[in-house]
Amino acid sequence: MTSLAGRAFAQTARLVPQGAVLPFARPAAVFFHGVERQLDDPALQNNHHEREAFVAMMRELRARFDVLPLAALDDVLKAPRKYGRALFLMSDDGYANLLDAADILEELQLPWTLFASTRHIGTTERNPMFRARAFLRYAPIGDYVLPHVGQVDFRTRERGHEETRVIAFLKTLGAERAREVLDAMDDVLTEAGLAELASLFPSDAFLSWAQVKSLARRGVAIGAHAHWHWPMNARQTPEQLIEQAVLPKRLIETEVGPCAAFAYPFGNVDDVSREAWHAVREAGYACAFTTLSGTLDASTNRFLLPRHALGSRARGLSAEIAMLRAGNRRLQRWQEGLR
Repeated sequence: MTSLAGRAFAQTARLVPQGAVLPFARPAAVFFHGVERQLDDPALQNNHHEREAFVAMMRELRARFDVLPLAALDDVLKAPRKYGRALFLMSDDGYANLLDAADILEELQLPWTLFASTRHIGTTERNPMFRARAFLRYAPIGDYVLPHVGQVDFRTRERGHEETRVIAFLKTLGAERAREVLDAMDDVLTEAGLAELASLFPSDAFLSWAQVKSLARRGVAIGAHAHWHWPMNARQTPEQLIEQAVLPKRLIETEVGPCAAFAYPFGNVDDVSREAWHAVREAGYACAFTTLSGTLDASTNRFLLPRHALGSRARGLSAEIAMLRAGNRRLQRWQEGLR
């Protein structure tokens, strides 16, 4: 899921000759979510790349960059100029369709890291944003009153406007209140006979623990993406932030093996607090990644490392990555504010 700023940056990169900017590349991290052969509702399945486009993007990365395993991160951070085209490839959440992505990446000999949201692994519970968008896109026309949100009007207001408004507000809530809203949304769909809606979109089903183990055996590094996929911002209680950091590490180490890296859900400026990265550090991780664009050599905090969301197409991708240093000043200002 790419931010508005990220999309604007990608559009600019498409206009720049790749050969002119590649020499200025610096070490970076990029991420994707899932990979599907066909997207039936791109707005609802907005976390997924179409398979054909994904293959083209991965071939581009293989040809233009040195894609390294996460174990090489310390070496890169110590000598970034030596690793100008170093790139770390990552995937967030833990969707079952990553088994297909794993085959693609293995064939191309591209190492990668999976950051798993452990509450969802091995269960039928969908990502909170999928649940919210399913309600906002498919609930019958009418007026609804949701806890903490208030009125949602599909009768007189444009549905897309309501979707944007409610999603933005939902992310400002603490985890417990957010769960109450999501449960109410699920109840509306159940009463409307749409309880099985999620089954129509298998793209958003999660891996089982056995499948996560199988990926680890194939050489995929497994990191934590919190327990429940929810912002770790200032609206969450200290206890929730600690649980979001500690519990996934414990589960992954019990079920799979070592877990040294963390990636914040959503991971942008409004999604990560000072208390969040402190909780992650105290939980014993070696590093943590945000979703702010920038280059790794510019980071002043190894628990607020930059990461760039891959767009939907390969065109301009290499130039886009080579130009990530344009985000370094914003990254450093934000890191300074969370010291």
